[in-house]
Amino acid sequence: MIVRRPAEARGFADHGWLVARHSFSFANYYDPDEMGWGVLRVINEDRVAPGTGFGMHGHRDMEIVTYILDGALEHKDSLGNGGVIRRGEVQRMSAGKGILHSEFNPSAEAETHLLQIWIEPARRGTTASYEQQPLAVEALQAGWRLVASPDGADGSTTIGQDARLWATQIAAGQARDIALAPGRLAYLHVVRGQLQLNGLTLRTGDGAKIADETELHLSAAEASEVLLFDLPPAP
Repeated sequence: MIVRRPAEARGFADHGWLVARHSFSFANYYDPDEMGWGVLRVINEDRVAPGTGFGMHGHRDMEIVTYILDGALEHKDSLGNGGVIRRGEVQRMSAGKGILHSEFNPSAEAETHLLQIWIEPARRGTTASYEQQPLAVEALQAGWRLVASPDGADGSTTIGQDARLWATQIAAGQARDIALAPGRLAYLHVVRGQLQLNGLTLRTGDGAKIADETELHLSAAEASEVLLFDLPPAP
């Protein structure tokens, strides 16, 4: 089963300094049919205006992955971590029993464009932690790059859930395949481009809920970038 989640059906918010699209229910956007997919709870596509951002605020019991599309994001948190994440890097924050952090666009001129992803953890009340890892474009172009995993395999960032986040870039006219273990859920998000997923056409911003599939075949009509979430079965 593969069900398209159209980009235009996502939640939308325009706060002036922040323009956001929500794949699943978030903040003031609520759809009882779109509360996430398995343990995948949030995919927010955010555009943050220059010199603005999210002030210090708290999270708990969530694995939060930030994937930069364009620009940069400055991070500070109550654990003492600080730094700037740019395209070509990925950030993971395990909120655990509680963490405060802020996120700002450090540029005075350029917009920051990012995806923020929330995955429910396997255990609650763990120790909060933070990690930042390189994500070279060359690795995405070469095939599937493991971005996040429960064991930090292949240089991926470590998350507290039996879930894996893969990313890849596919040139126009090229294809990419990936296998899923029986019984697993999956979710595909099109970052950019247009492609076919097992014959289903998807475009920029579209998602696809996937269940009872063991082979995925992606064929790009134009240069495309995608994220694929390999998720544990629904409880």
